[in-house]
Amino acid sequence: MNPSHDCRSLLMAELLNRPATAQAVADPLRPVLASLLVGRSLHQGVLTAALGLSGQAFQTLWHDYFPGEHLALQNGPGEDIAELEDLLNLLLEYRAGLRESEVWLAHIVAYSCCGRNHLWQDLGLAHRNELSVLMTTAFPALASLNVGDMKWKKFIYHFYCNREGIYVCPVPSCAECADHAKCFSPEV
Repeated sequence: MNPSHDCRSLLMAELLNRPATAQAVADPLRPVLASLLVGRSLHQGVLTAALGLSGQAFQTLWHDYFPGEHLALQNGPGEDIAELEDLLNLLLEYRAGLRESEVWLAHIVAYSCCGRNHLWQDLGLAHRNELSVLMTTAFPALASLNVGDMKWKKFIYHFYCNREGIYVCPVPSCAECADHAKCFSPEV
């Protein structure tokens, strides 16, 4: 028995059973948003209590997607990063353009890049699969470029740096890099 897993499951079920708007219920990203909120309530990840969103965006998320009493959320240990706006713009540029939740998730993902762990952990998600769903649904064109299944944060930074002409890796190819196995290995 894993108390953290059991608590996460119960909180997820409670949030997803709330009477959300029809648009929110139809959003395939709703379970990911619920997992982000549950993770923050369990003090997992680096996000702020508002998930890195503005007050208005956070209230809209709650009202439309999970109406009712808010979970108890506290700020995580996240910090500002110099490239936050650049990462946000990159994600916004590659969003699917189908729903408002993609804009929220661009802010959330960009903010979570400030953490020191894998992106799914810094987001407070249960596992990497949730992040893969987030990326392929909200940012499908960007996700399709991750042909080697690189860890998402490394991929986002690698893509961003290459696009901006910032070459910080001394090795010219990932295949030759000493950390290749770490970047492309399955999550544990």
